[in-house]
Amino acid sequence: MTYDDFSTLHIHQADGVAWVTLDHAPVNVLGAALGGDLKRFTETVATDESVRVIVLQSANEDYFVAHADMEWMLDATTLLGLADEGGDARLNPLQQLNERFRTLPQVTIAKLRGRLRAGGAELAMAADMRFAAAGRTWLAQPETRMGIFPGGGGTQYLNRLVGRPRALEIVLGAELFPAELAERYGWVNRTLADDELDEFVDALARRIAALPAGVVAAAVQALDAAEASGAVPHLHEEAQAHVRVYPSPEHVVERIRTALEAGAQTSAGEHDLEGLLDAVPYPATA
Repeated sequence: MTYDDFSTLHIHQADGVAWVTLDHAPVNVLGAALGGDLKRFTETVATDESVRVIVLQSANEDYFVAHADMEWMLDATTLLGLADEGGDARLNPLQQLNERFRTLPQVTIAKLRGRLRAGGAELAMAADMRFAAAGRTWLAQPETRMGIFPGGGGTQYLNRLVGRPRALEIVLGAELFPAELAERYGWVNRTLADDELDEFVDALARRIAALPAGVVAAAVQALDAAEASGAVPHLHEEAQAHVRVYPSPEHVVERIRTALEAGAQTSAGEHDLEGLLDAVPYPATA
């Protein structure tokens, strides 16, 4: 199979590994373009037996995936366009997209540099493993600062990785976590020196891809048995809870509109998105 018809993804294949590089300027916002390409990629690669390992990485060293498109707070039309035809209608389109990635038959590795917040962190959590550059990587779930909460699978993925108390801290505190602290919490597998990350991940990917036929699938099956066959059991409940806050009331939508006008989803504004959001207060009538 060939993978050369994507506008926001660059894909290189060798030795059973597909390196998928996200490249959607300026900050890799997960919107209609990037989301649509990821959806098409997962649909194609799911049946490609020549690909045994997928490495997800970014062309932008400052942003892995900034977050989901804030414009969806203003107009959900293109978000709804990402929904799977014939898929589980109880899940929202972002949940469906992340579950497509999480349930691929290949082993998936997210190689992290830069900032990844909200939908970007959820996409990384949908991978089997996450490795981050020390001093160069930060993660956050800042949705509560926007008047919502992680609804692309984030609440369920976080609980699996870090446990309920730390998941509550991440979601309700909405702070930016350096990779070193994220590693301590279990949010990422490990952090490595920036100049060691590529070599480590590439070697791991090639080593897994070279395993004898059937070994990976059998090992994954055995490990997943400890987690109710690998399912994330409460995505439906997350989706039902999320409709209580999205689509958002007008005062929340107006706040996001103001944040976008102040620089959200630009390279400068995204550097301190938390501060930018905090500078836009909720109306007194909220």
